Amino acid sequence: MNTNFLAALTLVAVFAGAILIHELGHFIVGRLLGIEVEEFGIGLPPRILTLFRWKGTDFTLNWIPLGGFNRFKGEDDPDSLGGLAAANPWARLAVLFAGPVMNLLAGVLVYTLIFNQIGIPDPSRVRVYEVMPDSPAAQSGLQEGDIFLTAGGKEITGDPALREAIRDSLDTPLPITILRGDKELSLTVTPLSSRTAEEGAIGISPGPALEPPSSWFETLPYSAAMTYVEAKQILLLPALLLEGSLSPEEGRFIGFKGIYDIFRQTLHKDEESRVQAAASPSSQELPTFYTLHLIASLTITLGVFNLLPFPALDGGRIFFTLPEIFIRKRIPPKLQNAMNALGLILLLAFMIYVNVMDFIRPVHIQIP
Repeated sequence: MNTNFLAALTLVAVFAGAILIHELGHFIVGRLLGIEVEEFGIGLPPRILTLFRWKGTDFTLNWIPLGGFNRFKGEDDPDSLGGLAAANPWARLAVLFAGPVMNLLAGVLVYTLIFNQIGIPDPSRVRVYEVMPDSPAAQSGLQEGDIFLTAGGKEITGDPALREAIRDSLDTPLPITILRGDKELSLTVTPLSSRTAEEGAIGISPGPALEPPSSWFETLPYSAAMTYVEAKQILLLPALLLEGSLSPEEGRFIGFKGIYDIFRQTLHKDEESRVQAAASPSSQELPTFYTLHLIASLTITLGVFNLLPFPALDGGRIFFTLPEIFIRKRIPPKLQNAMNALGLILLLAFMIYVNVMDFIRPVHIQIP
């Protein structure tokens, strides 16, 4: 299949799926708490047809294939009995949080798929992930995929042990034993004190070896940790920009064209890695999962972004609900509706700006 067409199809499917999952979270929790949902739409209006009706909810299929929506009864009318605005504040908070939480759980699921394929980290075993050209490691014969067994006669039981062995043998030949595939090999590498910290004394990128998980459940802690780290990085983005750790170009928002361009790269790289693996079955190089990583990143970003305390977003509605819990006083519905309408206008203007800038000043992101 043509990569350009596949990238476009993947982009639409991922955005539609992420938004639909988000809305499904609102729907499930709303119904569990007894809040009436008049319509659950797959896609955005105009409507094609009503698929079926279940417990007072019309399930509809719509023409624009970008996610879905909920039409809660009395969403902005506290006088509408059984509706969202008439529910108690704790119930409304649960409904509002459910959408972003579903996106974060989807991120955990995607990372579970990745770890199930590549394996889970084993910190007691050190693997070589990259060998720098013309480095002591390259001259010694070390290759990507090698796993350290011993160095200087001592067993390597993790990254600290390897670093200690290298540090104790600066400018001195260091005998090492590595596992390559199912064979043990003896090599000699000379760590150089003249190399910078970025280059490394022997010139490798080490990391924990990956072991096949015994079950899907074993991957969950790692998947949850990756989702947490990614969500944290998104939240810290403004702080990194302010302190100069991240350039404005690196931290800028990108629109559909920018994401489409990245999808083209990830799909090409993933396909290329699998072709190479099929051509060289003995190679220790792992297939890449850039596309799944990007899907996880997008759904996590959607979940985190929706929690921001901005009108029209779930986070803004959550913010408007909090006074009812802490001071027993409700922000007037008319004021909330006006703020949400203004927030929606600003969000649409921002989205238009971001997507136009994708064409005026395209982002150049190169997948390694």
